[in-house]
Parts: sequence; structure tokens; C-alpha cells
Amino acid sequence: MFFSIEPNDGVAIYEQIVRQVKFAIAEGTLRPGQLLPSVRSLGQQLAINPNTIQRAYQQLQADGALESLRGRGLAVCADATAACVEARRELIALRLRSALTEALHAGLSPAEIHQLVDEQLAQLDGTVTSVSSPSPNAADLSPS
Repeated sequence: MFFSIEPNDGVAIYEQIVRQVKFAIAEGTLRPGQLLPSVRSLGQQLAINPNTIQRAYQQLQADGALESLRGRGLAVCADATAACVEARRELIALRLRSALTEALHAGLSPAEIHQLVDEQLAQLDGTVTSVSSPSPNAADLSPS
């Protein structure tokens, strides 16, 4: 699994990590029981302050996606997949609603919005890297 951190996209880095871990669980790249890399290891791989990684991991534990295994580290919870699928769906729905609201405020008609969405989907068809595939500026999430 790979992370792609975008420091200038307006989303906190720890939140990007939380989202990407949840998306990876939802798509099956991270499976129940699978260990995640240590805070220090992932911090070094991503060149990010370990406190940021720790905050993301704490959020994931609070959300029920990760659990601490004494003496081993953090692992994906057994029942995390369904919750992560729903969290992914809710996040995407919120982001789409925001974009659609902006388009309507800009004066676009529903037909124009449909046309834009269809054009963008056609352009992206098969060319988007998923959470499980590397991108040019991504870091590997393999435990060291």
C-alpha cells in the first residue's frame, strides 16, 4: 500500500493518512489483522513528523478501524471493513455535494452539471491510481 500526501491541498496531513487508511481497508488492500508500520517507520518513509502519524493512528483507533495488539503494534480491527466502506461513501458524498453546490451557485444548470460530470468521468476512465497502487510521489506502507 502507498500513501500520497499532498501538503498543500487544504486537508491536514493526519486527516489524509486517516482517509487513506480507511479507503485501503474499504477496498481490501488492508485486511483485518494486518499490522501497520510503526509511527517512527512511517514517519521516516513519508518524511513527516511522527506526532502527525501518531495523531492519525489515534484517530483511527478512536474510529474503531485499528486496534492495539500488545507487543506487536497496531492492526486493522476484525470488523473495520464495513465501517470503512460506509465512511468512504459518506466522505465522497459530502465532497460531491460540496462541488455540486458550488456549481449550482455558479449558475450552472443541472443539465450542464451532468454534462461536466460525464465528461470528467470519461476522461478519468481507467487512469486513476487507487490507494493500493503507487503514484509518482507516494511512499510505501510496508512494515519494515
